[in-house]
Amino acid sequence: MQNLLLSYYGDDLTGSTDVMEALELGGVPTVLFMRQPDEALLSQFRHCRAIGLAGTSRSETPQWMDTHLRGAFAWLKTLNAEICHYKVCSTFDSSPAIGSIGRAIEIGRSAFSQASVPLVVGAPQLKRYTAFGHLFASYRERYYRIDRHPVMSRHPTTPMDESDLLIHLSRQTDLSSGLIDLATLQSASRSEAFDRLIENGSDIVLFDVDSLESQALAGKEIWRGRRPGGTFVVGSSGIEYALLAEWVSNGTVRAEPSFSPPGAADRIAVVSGSCSPTTERQIRHALTDGFDGIAVDPVELVSEASGDAIARAAANGRASLEAGRSVVLYTALGPAADRGAEIDRQQGARHKLGRGLGELLRELTIKQKLKRVVIAGGDTSSHALGQLGVDALTVRMPLPASPGSPLCVAHSRVKAIEGLEVALKGGQVGTDRYFCAIRDGLAG
Repeated sequence: MQNLLLSYYGDDLTGSTDVMEALELGGVPTVLFMRQPDEALLSQFRHCRAIGLAGTSRSETPQWMDTHLRGAFAWLKTLNAEICHYKVCSTFDSSPAIGSIGRAIEIGRSAFSQASVPLVVGAPQLKRYTAFGHLFASYRERYYRIDRHPVMSRHPTTPMDESDLLIHLSRQTDLSSGLIDLATLQSASRSEAFDRLIENGSDIVLFDVDSLESQALAGKEIWRGRRPGGTFVVGSSGIEYALLAEWVSNGTVRAEPSFSPPGAADRIAVVSGSCSPTTERQIRHALTDGFDGIAVDPVELVSEASGDAIARAAANGRASLEAGRSVVLYTALGPAADRGAEIDRQQGARHKLGRGLGELLRELTIKQKLKRVVIAGGDTSSHALGQLGVDALTVRMPLPASPGSPLCVAHSRVKAIEGLEVALKGGQVGTDRYFCAIRDGLAG
């Protein structure tokens, strides 16, 4: 690949499409691969200036990362992009045992032989802000420190109990860290301060971002500090928004993107493994607007009887679709229905749940010749999409009202999946009418 601006590894699938959406909106053609592509597949996307690799590390152990991230980073390094980004969720939820961002930084820092790794988490576009090292996020038009956030402080797998991101990271790595805070970032000495932190041995440098202006300044410093052969950086899609501001400013990117509305689909299928109250509202709204709801028992789905659970749900789904109605198949309806404690008694059960929903969606898609589908849940999406036989994704239409969850086009060797329109939605993402908007082809 020639003249690549950016390569990236997404720690889950919805996060990976979030990056792709940001880049496409900024006029940077982007492709997201589900696995390392062969030369034939890669050659189909030579026009792209950014390449992503979708992963599952957000829900994996440090031992898994040691095995899988090393190879992924080594391949990304061969692309010789100016920047290589390890993409994490903008809520930064992680722990020493699951989704360790600290361990991922250690591996990437080694792969790129890089002393200091820039870190950006704040993304105003997603209503995520960092101020003096602390992370804040919105929920239903109110703003919370992340350790007091009504949802993320109670995340079923990686609850956030610390808002100071460098303290949070210190539980996951022994690497040293430093902060370019808002006051320093907005001063005339920001470049000197950044250089001094690197010279003094800060292995990780966090940039505060609380506005579009501070975001642009962070992007300017990261771009200024890039090295020959590619610079490894870590953070949310705030990285892309920060760099895009700099690329527009210096003329690196000039294209004005345009997306034609896809129009309405006659019926769609949604599978959801999310326990989020946001997804609960979206499901309940859909049930009042032309969708049939089918509850899928998550404990049965991960048991030895999973085949029966999938077959029964598929039969119910087919009945709705054949009647001309859209359908949403869900394993939980909000936090009160979370059965995670039962599921976690079986090792790897959450991954199996995602794969089961993927099998269910694949059967409905192929048998009913569906043209558009949705997968809800960050961890669910990563494991479910793998069952569809998708090789790569590109953006069909961004959704400005629900940033981070674009409608994508699937590229596949499977004829029934090639060209399928797929939306992948994290638990906290989207307006209440998200599923209906996807069905109706609206930007909402």
